[in-house]
Amino acid sequence: MNGWDELAGELGISFPHAAAVVLSAVGIYLTFLVFVRLLGQRILTAMSTFDVVVTVMLGAVAGRVILGHPPTLASGVLGLAVLFLLEAVFGRLGARPRWQRLFNAPARILMVGADVDEQALQRAHITRSELHGALRRAGVRSYGEVACVLHEPGGGISVLRRGVPIDRHLLADVAGAQRIPEQYLAPGPEAARGRTSRGSVGTDTPAGRDAADASVDPAPDAAPGGGSHIPLDGPARAE
Repeated sequence: MNGWDELAGELGISFPHAAAVVLSAVGIYLTFLVFVRLLGQRILTAMSTFDVVVTVMLGAVAGRVILGHPPTLASGVLGLAVLFLLEAVFGRLGARPRWQRLFNAPARILMVGADVDEQALQRAHITRSELHGALRRAGVRSYGEVACVLHEPGGGISVLRRGVPIDRHLLADVAGAQRIPEQYLAPGPEAARGRTSRGSVGTDTPAGRDAADASVDPAPDAAPGGGSHIPLDGPARAE
């Protein structure tokens, strides 16, 4: 075997090895997808030092399983191609409403006003200290400034403050949004239409006709009270 054959053996890949790389990449990808879906989005959010170490270890294990032995350039390229292809396919599927809840957990309420949902924190694997850190990053100085805190599907924490009513459309895909008090929410379409109808009275109703009649100015030749009209330049002189 000459030098070129040895180089091809080190960089290339055989058909059985290629099949093993493809199947390993698919298996590892699906395993990570299931673990993230079951254990929450904690791994996707800001990580502590311990989380970084665990993530590096997971990447090392996954890479070793995918590439096999011995790892070659061809197996690495094939493994990356399979992972990117899976990401594209599942990304397209996750954008469809039918598959969205299967691949992505919905946003959830962690805090409403000054009330912290301890069960939601446990399900999301978030500690009080991490919640307080998110509040500080949002510039919150006390619980009294908070309208609600959400755990997003991507793992981040969103803080909505009091003062400006929250548009209901922003909470359409949030699990538990019905727990947010009405005082923190913007009026719905029904309430807006109700105010508009109460503010404007049609002229085809008795109240509307009375209002229209009251707004008509008196005749120029009739003074208020039934008296005669006197011009501003004084009484007319008899010729």
